[in-house]
Order: sequence, then structure tokens, then C-alpha cells
Amino acid sequence: MSFLFLFLLSLAPLFHSSSPLPYPYNTSFHIDCGSSTPSTDSYNISWLPDKFFTGGSTSVVSEPLHFHLQHEKTLRYFPLSSGKKNCYNIPLPAGRYYIRTFTVYDNYDGKSHSPSFDASVEGTLVFSWRSPWPESLTRDGAYSDLFAFVKDGQLDLCFYSIATDPPVIASLEVVQIDPLSYNSAQTGDSYILVNYGRLSPGSSQWGPGFTSDPDAFGRSWQSDSDYRAGKSESAKVITTKEKITGTEKAPNYFPMKLYQSAVTIEGRLEYELPVDAKLDYLVWFHFAEIDSTVKKAGERVFDVLVNDKNVSRVDIFKEVGSFVAYSLNYTEKNLSSSVLNVKLSPVAGAPLICGLENYAMVPADLATVPEQVVAMKALKDSLCVPDRMGWNGDPCAPTDWDAWEGVTCHTNKNGTGLVITQM
Repeated sequence: MSFLFLFLLSLAPLFHSSSPLPYPYNTSFHIDCGSSTPSTDSYNISWLPDKFFTGGSTSVVSEPLHFHLQHEKTLRYFPLSSGKKNCYNIPLPAGRYYIRTFTVYDNYDGKSHSPSFDASVEGTLVFSWRSPWPESLTRDGAYSDLFAFVKDGQLDLCFYSIATDPPVIASLEVVQIDPLSYNSAQTGDSYILVNYGRLSPGSSQWGPGFTSDPDAFGRSWQSDSDYRAGKSESAKVITTKEKITGTEKAPNYFPMKLYQSAVTIEGRLEYELPVDAKLDYLVWFHFAEIDSTVKKAGERVFDVLVNDKNVSRVDIFKEVGSFVAYSLNYTEKNLSSSVLNVKLSPVAGAPLICGLENYAMVPADLATVPEQVVAMKALKDSLCVPDRMGWNGDPCAPTDWDAWEGVTCHTNKNGTGLVITQM
């Protein structure tokens, strides 16, 4: 079978300018799921006690001393008695948000059975957990994050039980971000960007929840070492304490620290990023010429290839000079494999990279038409529908899940939404 790939290339240089303005967005929630008390962690992040949930129960991981942050130790889980579908419904101004969850099992219930469940944001399926989880994930947990638009004044983060397994969540973070970030002017507001790798070459993991290094969006950045392929495993690390200009700027507010480390190699630099097939992927590349021995254009030139497609030729010094941030992004359509391959191939000198991000572009699912959502929630309240019915979130979405119990849904005539056709 042959596959057709369509490629879109967008260059987005970050040019030198005056000092960055203060971050203009101030809506954020850091919720310690399962906790009854507020707290402040060692990175000076204030955590709210658990709130905005529709049901469920609370618990604690089996070995709290294994986790160094309080919000990683407490849990909210949703037994079947709370219904198949449960949600966090958070009131928010309309806008775009960075959403991060921490999920862990750690045998909190003594059953030695990590649960199978799905999670959705704004009625779109974004995460799927299937038992058995890998041992490290079961024991240590994992952070997952994405960018999504909230248009109706309320974020719906919902969980759907598979079989009789109870979904579980340890923490939930929501941070308002620039609505124009990550190319939304071109891609629109109908995609959720799910993080499939946010790498900071030459560094260990850093950012909120891991270090005190700031990131206006709340993003954390991980080491690239596990993703280098072939001879790239022996790449040389370069770091600097010099100021990098062109950082902390709208709309993406990429932090300066990202550009103060890099990896380089004599020859080809290669990465292999695990992905899910049949989705589009938005890939961001970050560069800064932090090697003071490079004095002029043409001394470091390399081609950027994604799955062996040459998408750009880069000469950092020619574009912005030294110690200035430079980024470009690229979208690959309908990826057919389970690996996204990135190569930096030398033309002159050795290739260098400071950051690499990869996001699945998940199309927003159809939602129930707003007037029916309002009517159904009013009906739920008036009838005092019991929790076990699972009447939470959107009555019909995600379309991958069953609708509310007793409700039948179909697409409306113009294909723009879902309507309830039977109860």
C-alpha cells in the first residue's frame, strides 16, 4: 500500500528586540487531586485542594516517600459507582490553555491491577491508558500535557472507564497561554496539540515540577539523550551562560534556558521520536549559535530532514547572528509509521540544535449543540440523576465513547455538531 505525504513548511525566526514585556495572562489552576488542603511546593507553586470534580473518591499512593512532591502522592479515582464518565469542570475565560496531568497507580488500591481508561479534553479523546502499564509508569507515574482552546467558559477534562476499571489522576494544571502560540493563526483553533516529545538537547529534565527554571507556559523540557539515534548518541554538549536575545517573546515565550545548551556532532545528527500513525505532527526546531568560534555566515550550515524529506537549510549565523534564538517549524501530514525521524545533515561545519518539540495535531471532535447541552444539564439537575448514570461532560462526545446512559446521539444535518435524537 502506498501513502501520500503532504508537507507544510513554516519558518518563524525570533529576531532580536528590546526586553520582553511581562507575561500578559494570569489565569492558572494547579489542583492537587485527592488533597483536602492547599500547599506550596519546593518550586514555589501554590496548589489548590481538590475541586471542580463531578464525583469519585480519594486515596494515597502506596509508598508516599517514593514521591518528592506532595501533589504526586494523593489521588482521585472514579469507581464504577460514580458512573462510566466523570469530569473536572473548571470555569475559565475563553482562550488557549496548557493542560498538564500527573497520572500514577503505585498499587494505591492493593489490587496490583493498573487501570484501563481514556481521557478527553473539551470532548476530544486525547489520552488512553491500557492495563498493564509499563512497570516504571505504574511505579513512578508520568506527566502528560497538551495545548487546547476553551471556547465556552468551562474546561471539561473527562475520564471514561474501560470495563470496570476506575480512572485515576494525581494532579491537574491549567495555564492560560497566548492564543496565537504554535502557529494557531495558520492552523486555526480546531486542533489540540498533544505533546509527543519536548526535548532540550544538552540538558537534563527541567522546568516547572522538576526545577526552579521558569517557563511562562508551564512547559517542562526533557533530555534528548534517549531519542538520539545511531552515532548521534556520542554527540558533544555545548553550554553557555551568555544571555540569549530573542527569548521570552510573544506568542510562544520560549525560555532563555532552552537556547543556552545544545548538542553538535561531526557528521549527521539524528533523532527518532515515537508517534502514533495516521495523525499530523507539528515539529518545532530551536537553534542558537552559542559556539563563539563561529564568526560568520557559512561556517555552520546544515539541512533539516524529517522522514528523509529535506524541509529547510539552516545557517543560524546568517539568519540571526550569535547568541540569538532562532526557530522554525514544520508540519507533516498523515504520518504512516510509528516513528518520526529527524536528521540534521551537515553542509558546512557541524550541525547543532538547542531544542526539538513534536506535537500530534488531534482534530477537535464534534460536540453536542450548545442548546441541548444546557437543556440536558438542567434535566439532570431537576431529576437528580444518580452518579452511577455518568451524566457528566458533553452528553454525546467524544464520539469514541458511549453517550450518556439512556441517550442516543447523531450528527446534525450540516455535520457541524451532535444532536440528541432519543432518550
